[in-house]
Amino acid sequence: MTTFTFIVIIVALALAFDFINGFHDTANAIATAVSTKALPPKVAVYMAAVLNFVGAIMFEGVAKNVGGSVANPFKIENGLEIIVATLISAIFWNLLTWYFGIPSSSSHTLIGSLAGAVIAGAGLGAIKWAGFQKIVLGLILSPLIAFTLGYLMLVIIRYIVKMLGNRSPGKVNRNFRMLQIVSAGLQSFSHGANDAQKAMGIIVFALVAGGYQTELDVPLWVKISAAAAIGLGTSVGGWRIIETVSRKIIKIEPMNGFASDLTATTILQAGTAMGLPLSTTHVITSSIIGTGSAIRVKSINWGVVGKMVATWVITIPISIIIAYLIYQLLFNLF
Repeated sequence: MTTFTFIVIIVALALAFDFINGFHDTANAIATAVSTKALPPKVAVYMAAVLNFVGAIMFEGVAKNVGGSVANPFKIENGLEIIVATLISAIFWNLLTWYFGIPSSSSHTLIGSLAGAVIAGAGLGAIKWAGFQKIVLGLILSPLIAFTLGYLMLVIIRYIVKMLGNRSPGKVNRNFRMLQIVSAGLQSFSHGANDAQKAMGIIVFALVAGGYQTELDVPLWVKISAAAAIGLGTSVGGWRIIETVSRKIIKIEPMNGFASDLTATTILQAGTAMGLPLSTTHVITSSIIGTGSAIRVKSINWGVVGKMVATWVITIPISIIIAYLIYQLLFNLF
């Protein structure tokens, strides 16, 4: 197979991953707004699609990190085969968790799959452990920060509302529903800005490994195609996961929905500014759990949360194994 053919296959797989990421993670940005009826579902999905596209074309720091922090594409001879195995593994895990309505992390499965494929194709020594650990640390810490900040955010917002004087619950809810439209939009923009860059980084890795470019800068055509893919995927919607995030964890009210959105947006923007690929799924869901805990700990469906956390914990190691096996199957056995 020629290098050019490999590149075409990789670009197609990366855009497919980005498309799946769009409908897999749509729930993250709009679940609270849909749950509280701040936005009709279709309007929320299309708004998220547009803002995902806009966010995706405006940044590239995360893409450079993904493209060069786990392994060095300049030094790996079989980098194209590694990327093919990486993308097949990540797509498989995303579709599997989507089918069962589990809010899994596209970031976790992509990073884990890349590590597994690199180990299979180039050995343990090819992993840049410092870069890999930095990314994994960010993925682990961000949900904990989101939970804590979400808790504090709702406490502060409730205090401000109380200081403003007695207002009817109906009026308070109406005001926060209006604010949720803005916060859901910001969250969609932040999702595109962070998540779409992961597919961009994988394509850049392949272009460098294939000798088509000599730096980790993201070409304009890669930005536009990845942004379009995640935007189109978002427009399809991810109703199975929306059901889990918006209804099965906790009953979301406009106030804690707004606090969750604002928390998640803050963390995602900070991660994007630092070039860190964060899990929007983990950040947003943890924000919701944090704000819910500020209201009443017992109101949270901890059984659902436990299943989600278990999925989060196993995603990276299981993705490493899946990608390793896929590489062996495609390029060693055959």
